[in-house]
Amino acid sequence: MKLKTVVGQLLLLGLASHVHAQNADQRITITGSSIKRIASEGALPVQTITRAELDRSGILSAEQLISTLNINGNGLDNLAGNADVVSGQARGNNGATSANLRGQGSNATLILLNGRRVAAHGLNGGTVDLNQIPFAAVERVEVLKDGASSTYGTDAVGGVINFILRPNFTGLRAALKSDTTQHGGGAVYGASIVGGLGNLDTEGFNLLATLSISDSKRLDGSQRSFVNTFQPDRGLSPDTRGTPYATVFAVNQTNKSVLTRPGQSNGTGPLLPGTTTTLNGINTLDLPGAAGCASQPGMGPYDEKIWAAGAGAQYGCAYDTGRAAVIQQPVKNTNLVSRGTVKLGQHQLIGELVFGRSESNKLFSENQITSGSGTASIQLPNTTSVPSPFRNLAYPSTGAGYTRVFNQLVAAFPELAVNAGAPIAFRWRCMVCGPREIATQSDTSRVLIGMDGPLPVLPGWDYRVGLSSAYSKSKSTLGGGYHNMVGFANLINNGTLNPFLLNGETQTPTAVQALNAVSARGTTLYGGKFTMNEVDATITGPAFKLPGGDAQVALGTDFRTEKYKFDGNNAANNNDINTWVFNAPFDNINALGGVKRDIKAVFGEVLLPVLKNLEVTLSTRYDKYTGFGSTTNPKASIRFAPLDSVVLRGAYSTAFRVPTFNQLFNGVTESLYSGAAVVDPQKCPTLVVNPAVGNPCNAVTFNTLFGGKADLGPEKAKLYSAGIVWQPINEFSATLDWWSIKREGTIQSLGVTGANGFIANYNLFSSRFLRDASGNLTQLDTSWINAGLTSTKGLEMSLRGNTPFMGAKLSAGFDVAYLLEKKSALVSGQPYGASEVGVFTRASDLGIRWKHTAFVTYARDEWSGTLSQVYRGRYAGYVPPGVFNGTVLPPAFETVVKSYAIFHATVSYTGFKNLTLSAGIKNLFDKDPPFANSYDTNTGSGSSWEPRVTDPRGRSFLLGAEYRFF
Repeated sequence: MKLKTVVGQLLLLGLASHVHAQNADQRITITGSSIKRIASEGALPVQTITRAELDRSGILSAEQLISTLNINGNGLDNLAGNADVVSGQARGNNGATSANLRGQGSNATLILLNGRRVAAHGLNGGTVDLNQIPFAAVERVEVLKDGASSTYGTDAVGGVINFILRPNFTGLRAALKSDTTQHGGGAVYGASIVGGLGNLDTEGFNLLATLSISDSKRLDGSQRSFVNTFQPDRGLSPDTRGTPYATVFAVNQTNKSVLTRPGQSNGTGPLLPGTTTTLNGINTLDLPGAAGCASQPGMGPYDEKIWAAGAGAQYGCAYDTGRAAVIQQPVKNTNLVSRGTVKLGQHQLIGELVFGRSESNKLFSENQITSGSGTASIQLPNTTSVPSPFRNLAYPSTGAGYTRVFNQLVAAFPELAVNAGAPIAFRWRCMVCGPREIATQSDTSRVLIGMDGPLPVLPGWDYRVGLSSAYSKSKSTLGGGYHNMVGFANLINNGTLNPFLLNGETQTPTAVQALNAVSARGTTLYGGKFTMNEVDATITGPAFKLPGGDAQVALGTDFRTEKYKFDGNNAANNNDINTWVFNAPFDNINALGGVKRDIKAVFGEVLLPVLKNLEVTLSTRYDKYTGFGSTTNPKASIRFAPLDSVVLRGAYSTAFRVPTFNQLFNGVTESLYSGAAVVDPQKCPTLVVNPAVGNPCNAVTFNTLFGGKADLGPEKAKLYSAGIVWQPINEFSATLDWWSIKREGTIQSLGVTGANGFIANYNLFSSRFLRDASGNLTQLDTSWINAGLTSTKGLEMSLRGNTPFMGAKLSAGFDVAYLLEKKSALVSGQPYGASEVGVFTRASDLGIRWKHTAFVTYARDEWSGTLSQVYRGRYAGYVPPGVFNGTVLPPAFETVVKSYAIFHATVSYTGFKNLTLSAGIKNLFDKDPPFANSYDTNTGSGSSWEPRVTDPRGRSFLLGAEYRFF
């Protein structure tokens, strides 16, 4: 076998895949390049997964495919990771799933369909939802493990994933697939029909039509035994005192709560008998001699030591929101593809219509109701201020549950007897309200007309042109669990709803009827639309001869217009507080009537065969954006074969990512700063609060601003890679690649406090501190800023081998991604912080050091079977504040989250006429996710397990059948 053919096959080896054979004389366009070439000639690390491999592995969706890629990061990009409430910049995660190559983020991974861009999600305008990919019509998937801004422009920082549709399909096939779990919930079903008419090579035309449906069912935390947040001995306990049997608080509101200590101001609870400890957040179930927190479903003691809440919280109860969560959201996808190709002599005309609909019904824990929450007044859109309905929320003495709670409090704290008749302020998990639901429908479309063929005036040269229009339109609607704010508050304040029901007790029919009457079900939450119109053209061909052959050149241009519109809740009576819905993430402040930008780009590439065994490729692209100017990004790669069995390769390039429309144009929200006390860093360089009268280090009061920044520039990156391919014999091959990505000007939002906050870094961000005429701090602008610096490095290794075995073929493979470095700095020029490899974080990607996959395949006649493993290494777990500051050390506390390894087995049979059957078992040994003590704090992370790394479904069974009608 010729060396260049061997090298090409090695470069195209995919995760758990086999060699993807190409006709040795067929020239095609490979992802990451504009030059048509024989597939075996490419020098870039492109991983290809074929249709047969997808079917053999039981992969039913793009999300399942992405989860098997070692180079995909572990961020909040999947349906399990996005299981909780999201708003603002994360609103597009409602039912969406994204790719995150090399941990650079979903907005820094470029997604292509047949080599061209698709529209970003309609609710965020910056990240592609993989649910829009017509997966049943995909012929193969090419994953470029390198930056590619010199070819494609923005977003191609972590890499490129190119979904390629069936190009010349004939016949009619129908397929049914199922992936059902042993323990219930989380099943995935799929059905598709693919029809093709006409052979492009012999008849001069081909028509393709595909209709596919996939349906992912919900999985509740209560359906999996490993989901249990009450494990205080291991450092895990819920950090919420919003419980189904309400917790009583003394709060700062107009009317003193029954828990307020006599003679004290609002917010001051009773003393622990015999001490000077002030108590608050008391659940009467936890008082001495009471039934105990665990007597109620889903409840347990609040662990004030783990959360460093102080001894005053010792009589609190907590609620296991992790177990109450839906840990795999239900999503239904419908995709339709229609593609026609006609040969016109040596040219071919292509028309393509792609439509998709994704319907998600996101469910998460019941609303938590808190007395005294929020500010005293609410400003309506018309700037009118009205009293906040929840500011003075309290359960009255006329309520049916009042006497029981009051008597229990007085029995423990006799001094509260004088508060008889005072209302009860509380924190309550409203179980009768039901779980919160947000239904999101996203419709996507792409219409494309393209043409390619030989250039008449330049022998040996080809052209490729395309005109396309794509959009993603999304709308989210409230389901159950949400209620009118004023109406709900009235039901509490008049005693209709009872927050103090024991297990077995129910709300009265009158209360349920009244609650249903103020339901907000069906209310539009928000909607958005991202539109992209594009014209692209490329010409390629030989330019001149070199010792190694013809130099190949590609020249192209790309004109694109992107538009984005975001609508909040546009209710006509939004200026009436009586129409407002409690705790619904409307995001009206970020409504955009319509913004757009134009992109004009030119690019070029030259392939230089310097010698027979030495090839250099140079490329560059110039992009000009309306709004912030232009950027030029070059790339140079080399392929050198010093021996017949060895190929060396390397590349250098720059890449960029433009700000999203949200980051540029979102509205500005002004809020009173309510965090830990801070000083004005200009007047008090020590940053230590000194309450002495007249001292410049007094704590300051100010407002924070957050929103879009129209002056944001693009993030920039430099990428390096070097690798070796070794094939001593035809039956064995190995590759090893080193890579490095350095990004600067990353767009981030800094907090007020902390080592990376604005206060501690005043000298770097003094312009963000806004002052009045007297120099007093009045506002702090915490909006987006081009500030960050990151460095990520890693190694990737691939081994492949095959051998005859007992009349069959035995193949095996092993792929590793090893993270060498992950670190960041606040701004360019500042020293990097501590290593982020294998360190828990909620804010970004988990930098797992070692990830690998392995497979063994046995193929004989009509039978084929595969055993595969997916492995994800250990990492340092979350350290709760009470452990961090030394308040407590739980006896079974583990500093490391253990590794996770699962095995899959699949088998297929093609011996029946026109029928292919497949079956398999995923998670063969029914391995639970390893324990992780990260508590769900509305970021989407699970409680007691980590959804960014593991699959909560457990063992599942695959069945598939495909029938070929002709």
